[in-house]
Amino acid sequence: MDKVVATATEAVAGIPDGSTLAVGGFGLCGIPSVLIDEIHRAGTTDLEVVSNNCGVDDWGLGILLRAHRIRRIIASYVGENTEFARQYLEGELEVELTPQGTLAERLRAGGAGIPAFFTPTGVGSQVADGGLPWRYDGAGGVAVASPAKELRVFVTDGQERECVLEHAIAADFGLVRAWKGDRHGNLVFRKSSRNFNPLCAMSGRTTLAEVEELVEPGEIDPDDVHLPGVYVHRVLALTPEQAADKRIEKRTVRHVEES
Repeated sequence: MDKVVATATEAVAGIPDGSTLAVGGFGLCGIPSVLIDEIHRAGTTDLEVVSNNCGVDDWGLGILLRAHRIRRIIASYVGENTEFARQYLEGELEVELTPQGTLAERLRAGGAGIPAFFTPTGVGSQVADGGLPWRYDGAGGVAVASPAKELRVFVTDGQERECVLEHAIAADFGLVRAWKGDRHGNLVFRKSSRNFNPLCAMSGRTTLAEVEELVEPGEIDPDDVHLPGVYVHRVLALTPEQAADKRIEKRTVRHVEES
């Protein structure tokens, strides 16, 4: 039951080239930066990544992107990452942009064993009709476009509503960062980091969790557990320095005039 590993190298051991990674984080909140750094050091490449966004140019998934280790990404937000936008527009990276709520549900469904679901989100747009550019050809044309998806009409409270079929995401590995965790893998997240981390953990067939504070089993009240340890396979306790290394995606300040 003790899932704690001693080093980041041990945590990411066995992740082969070509793997699909579901990576937690929201903006720059709750990014498993230590695990990502170790994958970068290991030289793992040809990755497909599922994440809300792709970090920034010099941190998080941005370091894998800069090194051209990511082949394809399913995301909902390009964010402040200029290299992400450049690679996409120049045809170096395949990108499946997905509505944020749909992405969250696709990850959750993958963890719950639900193969697909219908949602009204995207009906009447290229999300459902197809034609979204997944990969450009480098000359402004579209090399790969999204396919059309199945539509079906459902009746709810006497009203017809058209919905689009979305498939679940089950990743080879889930990478997450938690505020607190115990040796059994039970995890607690803080604030915005809870948006995608539990879902990415559920989606991964093998899930790796870096935790800012490691406690003994029983020290977390069962009512406070956001993700039960059944979804987690390896736990890495961060050093105080690693736990404190957090970035701000966009800092906004105002000038205060002296009185």
